[in-house]
Amino acid sequence: MLDYAIKLTLEPWNMVEDDVISLRTQGFSDSAILDINQVTGYYAYVNRLADGLGVELETFWDNEPL
Repeated sequence: MLDYAIKLTLEPWNMVEDDVISLRTQGFSDSAILDINQVTGYYAYVNRLADGLGVELETFWDNEPL
């Protein structure tokens, strides 16, 4: 699942049917695959909006340990 999400995030133009088939063989249902795809796409979209508009992180993130 994480390999799928990373590939979708970093190189969506390289996604192929085999990527979905691989998730199915790992036991993910079509509904779960759709959820993975939508959550991954949503976060990519929102982060690009924030980055594109220069939105700053909230200050409480400065105090979070890494």
